[in-house]
Amino acid sequence: MDAQAWLVVNALPGMGALRIAQLLARQPQWPEGWLAALPSRAASELRLWLEHPDRSPLQKVIDETQAWQQSGPSRHVLHRDHPAWPALLNELPDPPVVLWAQGDLSALEGPKLAVVGTRRPTGEGTHNAQTFARDLARRGWCVVSGMALGVDGVAQRATLNAGGRTIAVLGCGVDVIYPASHRDLHEQLSSLPGGLVVSEHPPGTLARPAFFPRRNRIVTGLSLGTLVVEATEKSGSLVSARLTLEQNRELFVLPGSLHNVQARGCLALLRQGSAHLACSVDDIISDLGHWAGEFIPPDDAMQQTLQTSAEKPLEQESLPDSVSGDSLPDSLLASLSATPTPIDLLVHATGVAVSDCQQRLLMLELEGWVAQQAGGWVRLPRP
Repeated sequence: MDAQAWLVVNALPGMGALRIAQLLARQPQWPEGWLAALPSRAASELRLWLEHPDRSPLQKVIDETQAWQQSGPSRHVLHRDHPAWPALLNELPDPPVVLWAQGDLSALEGPKLAVVGTRRPTGEGTHNAQTFARDLARRGWCVVSGMALGVDGVAQRATLNAGGRTIAVLGCGVDVIYPASHRDLHEQLSSLPGGLVVSEHPPGTLARPAFFPRRNRIVTGLSLGTLVVEATEKSGSLVSARLTLEQNRELFVLPGSLHNVQARGCLALLRQGSAHLACSVDDIISDLGHWAGEFIPPDDAMQQTLQTSAEKPLEQESLPDSVSGDSLPDSLLASLSATPTPIDLLVHATGVAVSDCQQRLLMLELEGWVAQQAGGWVRLPRP
């Protein structure tokens, strides 16, 4: 089947990814087998397109896709018969029928790891997302995420800065920038080597809340495993964690402070015994060793690429440096770090009265030493 046939199948009324996957399992011949196996309405629409494409509404999907491809560079339509189609997606019960892609298709090569997390990461979470993404890139792994605010965007920027490969799976058309504040990231993913934006929705499709949970199955489905950097107990990242386990992929989480509300989802996954504790990229690669023969390249396979990427500086938010107590403007800073500390714990640790502690924190915030985040107060990195 060619791209036009797959586009038509994807647009058939009353079908959807799951029903199409079930039909594909019967290996129908195109188009006779499809006409015989499809429900009556879908079969009638397909027959109309085959016999009179100019009268069929299905032809509009083809025409619009061709116009989109011709309007800019590096625009692709991926399907099961395309040489760049990622085979791991075929293991899903409801894989996408078509993926519209914009960018560098080489991002689909080699092993992939999904990196997800909260949209409001702490300073420590931001640092961890950057560090793991950079290290994965330098080990030849592709970072898959959703270009969302927070951990997603941080990890994908760090990957590109390291010269690595990263795929953004959108819950809208590949030409729709969501969130709008990630316009620059979208441009980089669409144009830089190693960057790729994909979606199962046609170009021009606006973001809708229902699209994002469905998008997550593709993020995890492209990947050998998923790393949850930070997540609250009700974070959408836990949807990705559940999908990872349902897809029989490996789930990894970073440990966090007991007092960090942004880490409680990760701690819950560890407590349930459903995830691997990851303290470094080496931990992840070691646990994925059983995939090595098929997906993970030998250590020297990516050296030529990595020699150049390793030299690129990574723009990252560094953690507070170790500063002696004598050089700090307030002794409260010695009890703060990049991990949020609730004010009651700060009061308990320092013996300072609550009102005095609040006043001093306010002054430190005005001077740029501290900031209040979800879960408490953090010390900011110094220039």
